[in-house]
Amino acid sequence: MCGDVFFNGTTSESGDKTMNRRTGNLTNYHSHCLYCDGRANMEDFVRFALSEGFTSYGFSSHAPLPFSTAWTMEWDLMDDYLSEFHRLKAKYAGQIELYIGLEIDYLNEESNPSMIRFRELPLDYRIGSVHLLYNDKGEVIDIDVPADKFRDIVDREFGGDLVRVVHLYYERLLKMIGLGGFDIVGHADKMHYNASCYRPGLLDEPWYDELVRTYFAEIARRGYQVEINTKAYHELGTFFPNERYFSYLYGLGVKVQVNSDSHYPERINNGRREALQALKKAGYTSVMELYGGEWKEMPIYYSRKECQNSFLE
Repeated sequence: MCGDVFFNGTTSESGDKTMNRRTGNLTNYHSHCLYCDGRANMEDFVRFALSEGFTSYGFSSHAPLPFSTAWTMEWDLMDDYLSEFHRLKAKYAGQIELYIGLEIDYLNEESNPSMIRFRELPLDYRIGSVHLLYNDKGEVIDIDVPADKFRDIVDREFGGDLVRVVHLYYERLLKMIGLGGFDIVGHADKMHYNASCYRPGLLDEPWYDELVRTYFAEIARRGYQVEINTKAYHELGTFFPNERYFSYLYGLGVKVQVNSDSHYPERINNGRREALQALKKAGYTSVMELYGGEWKEMPIYYSRKECQNSFLE
């Protein structure tokens, strides 16, 4: 196990001592604070990231929608969001590299990551995601819910037609990919867990597998990064995208990064180690990380502490 340990002795351009040991792939770029539905302020996340040894960290609050929700930022908070980030970036310079982004929903042709208003924001990166569908009445339905609520929604809003719901979901993702305006595909197949709870065995059905593979092939063709979202790993035992597609993504040449999608500071590291192990098993030898304002391929490795702990397990 320790043969996989890699210690990177490079330094940042400024020569900061804290930047010369980028070990353990201790980074995260999908994180939600009090500006949307996160449960702590930005600085609490930064402090916890430092305590965990993180070397690069990004915030990606849920971007504003054309209507108010309990989980998205409002446009009138955008200036404060950017200002607070820059205050923290200056305060913690030399200790950790901080970056600012947004998680932007594809809602429709008029509200999606490609909007000029989003493109003009001074962000380091953008995550594109789908959380919402339209029912037959043209009403917006949030399908990013626990499995039991998802079942009720499919039955009540879509007449129990799970196949249609799955197709609607991936159609929206493909439309988002076609329009662009973002860098990273967020929780790329998040519906897979709820859909497979509704219909056990769904993931093994040929039509579903073909649908997902077509979607990932389009991601590869357009050159987007895919995050390995670890948010649900400890609770549900799955990543988004599903681990069964890691080797397929690798074969397509899709670049990946590991993100926790954390809403709580203490969860920013959840599932990271397991995701890195799964990626290595699938053939990946590197993940994408932000350093010096640029995405860089960094070798997958563990810190010495983690390596030592692995011998005790």
